[in-house]
Amino acid sequence: MSSDVKKKKISLADNAVLFSLISIVLGLIVGAIALVLAGEDPIVAYSAMIEGIFGKPKFIAWTIIRSTPLILTGLSIAFAFKTGLFNIGAEGQFIVGALVATMVGAGVDLPAIIHIPLTLLAAGLGGAIWGGFAGWLKSKFGINEVIATIMLNWIAFYLSNFMIKSTWLARPNSEASVSINESASIGIDWLTGLVGPATKVNWGIIISIVLVLIIAFVLFKTTLGFELRGVGYNRFGAEYGGINVSSSILKSMAIAGLLAGIAGAIQVMGVSNNITILAAQEGYGFDGIAVALIANSNPIGVIFSGLLFGAFKYGGTKMQAVGAPSEVVNIVIGSIVYFIALSSVLRMLYVKMRDKKKKGGKA
Repeated sequence: MSSDVKKKKISLADNAVLFSLISIVLGLIVGAIALVLAGEDPIVAYSAMIEGIFGKPKFIAWTIIRSTPLILTGLSIAFAFKTGLFNIGAEGQFIVGALVATMVGAGVDLPAIIHIPLTLLAAGLGGAIWGGFAGWLKSKFGINEVIATIMLNWIAFYLSNFMIKSTWLARPNSEASVSINESASIGIDWLTGLVGPATKVNWGIIISIVLVLIIAFVLFKTTLGFELRGVGYNRFGAEYGGINVSSSILKSMAIAGLLAGIAGAIQVMGVSNNITILAAQEGYGFDGIAVALIANSNPIGVIFSGLLFGAFKYGGTKMQAVGAPSEVVNIVIGSIVYFIALSSVLRMLYVKMRDKKKKGGKA
């Protein structure tokens, strides 16, 4: 019986979900301290944030809308993490996906049943090429994917701005591109009527969940997933076992880019209907890093961490109504990521406290 208890305790110490939850609580505590230092009541501020997330159907809808691209960029980065790569280029892949979706969405006029999947596939292909190029540079020349993807982020950023300013995508006297055709939109009109006309309810969350399930299946139930994870665990061991490491790196980055590209497409097809000249990178890809970390790179976990992140991002703006600075949300998110990065230290402290308590109990 004692061995069973010991096993349970050991599994508790190794439980990534537990320590992610602890990290979230600690992040909220740090945010509360920041609010106190700013002279605000953390209970009032957090209550306003919670009310801003769940208070009305349209708040819930907007939370889901804000979470959708984060789920997919988080999935992109989590997938790369699982295969031993750091896809810091999800931001650029997102931008390329949005750009391609606008081009296909506005450039052709087809029945919706053809136009919507065509636009999604084209955007995904654009993101896959963008991510796959970084994978090719790593597999062919050994160029670190972090450096390559950072550079590609900026190329995508300026390419998008150039296309909006100087090509047929330009709209006269506007900072925005031409709008996509209605046949490429994934908005849900009947649900928009229920939560308010200004709420951009769309099929994006459903598409995201389907992609999460597909990626989870590929990673854990297919030969391809086994090979990619094998390269992530031990590149040299995988190579010794007969896995083509160069090919795996290219495939991994292409799939990661595809996911981020579709995230950009969903943003265009479901929310904005066009792209705008960017003064700075929007941050969806970088926020996806935090989403992947909170989920411990688990594809299913990305759904929940993406929703949590989206809730913080949207609900945090409601704190301004009670006079609290909305920037506190960024402090909370940063603290959560910091504590998750220190999860090994938290585990050590947990085990030490557990052993100390056990020893004290015996005495």
